[in-house]
Amino acid sequence: MGISAAEVEAVAAKAARLNAFVAVPLAQRYGPFATRARELLAAGRLGPLSHIYVRINRPGPARYQDWGCAWMLDPAQAGGGCLRNLGPHGLDMFLHLTGEGAQVTGAQLSRRTHEHPVEDYASVMLRSASGILGTVEVGNGFPRDGTDGEWKIAGRDAILTMKDGILKLATANGDEILPSATVTSLYFTAVRDALERWQRGEAPTVSVHDCARVVRLIDQAYERAG
Repeated sequence: MGISAAEVEAVAAKAARLNAFVAVPLAQRYGPFATRARELLAAGRLGPLSHIYVRINRPGPARYQDWGCAWMLDPAQAGGGCLRNLGPHGLDMFLHLTGEGAQVTGAQLSRRTHEHPVEDYASVMLRSASGILGTVEVGNGFPRDGTDGEWKIAGRDAILTMKDGILKLATANGDEILPSATVTSLYFTAVRDALERWQRGEAPTVSVHDCARVVRLIDQAYERAG
């Protein structure tokens, strides 16, 4: 919705002024990890939270040229690389699960793998208002079509992880493998939810205002990384 917080905040302000329906497909909110994490939080089974970790490492930037989207490799048009493109999913998950605001405490970028003007790897450290820590790693460095990914939320009493398609809850009693299959692509789910909510006259599940909060963190990360 924009390549800076200022641009996205302008869209959010206009949406609020016009009472417009503006949804954003931050689809990981609909996935098994987020769904189960919210259930565990609501039941108090995780205890006080320690940290949240997200890694999303997708295929290299050649795919953008193959798709006719070479502009994705131009920082002036794309606003950055993998942090601007993939970072919103991890950063939104941190905000979604903590239910708090956050600040970026550290960030670093790398362009050395593919040597394009935009970064192909980024690591961002976060702290929520109450002190929950977060680490979000994103990249365009997976050597084939696929993802090197991991999602984790850790508390005093339990740790929930999603890795290699396996959703696992670790407690003092051992490990429990939880159902993690999804019949429909998360993006189809997100779009269907947005359309149905619009038809019913309801607010979107994920709005432009959620997007603006994420983009502020991305801008902070770029500033931290220099």
